[in-house]
Amino acid sequence: MITAEMVKKLREATGAGMMDCKNALVETDGDAEKAVALLREKGLSKAAKRAGRTASQGMIDSYIHLGGKVGVMVEVNCETDFVARNDEFKSFVRDICLQVAATNPAYLSRDDVPEDIINQEKDVLKNQALHEGKPEKVVEKIVAGKIEKYFEENCLLEQAFVKDPDIKVSELLSNLIAKIGENIVIRRYTRYEVGEGQDQPETCSS
Repeated sequence: MITAEMVKKLREATGAGMMDCKNALVETDGDAEKAVALLREKGLSKAAKRAGRTASQGMIDSYIHLGGKVGVMVEVNCETDFVARNDEFKSFVRDICLQVAATNPAYLSRDDVPEDIINQEKDVLKNQALHEGKPEKVVEKIVAGKIEKYFEENCLLEQAFVKDPDIKVSELLSNLIAKIGENIVIRRYTRYEVGEGQDQPETCSS
């Protein structure tokens, strides 16, 4: 039997609507973990349908960290000014600022990584695996796995969310799209760090 308390707990855990939560529990025979996974899958499907819609509203937020040593500016777009003023949307933008400050991603998505960089990385990984004596027939799989790891470390959307490492930033975004009902796009970001790009002075020893 699906109780109101079970529905309430699932809604608190996922942010999905009451009927969506109830239906997910019915479909999964009351298994809360399976219901969460089902709602997440449905959310990703809804998000994919909305991805083509124009997002020209939104906001720019900034964040200063480590006593002024690191600064971040992020632009996130949505479809309407109404959503741009939504507290959950603002909270998401702030979370993206924190993510960029903490992880310093080199690219927004895997599609932004230049092909020559990927090929160069593959060559290094392949030579490394062969040097370690790995059989050639498994080298390709090793390289493919490590390339995925490269994306997860260097692409914002592929990274584990710093506040909840069990989900990626892309999943966090898709969940918000499904919940709010508008297309939402992380458009761009900039990260500054004091002294970045400058040669450090040599230290003198007597």
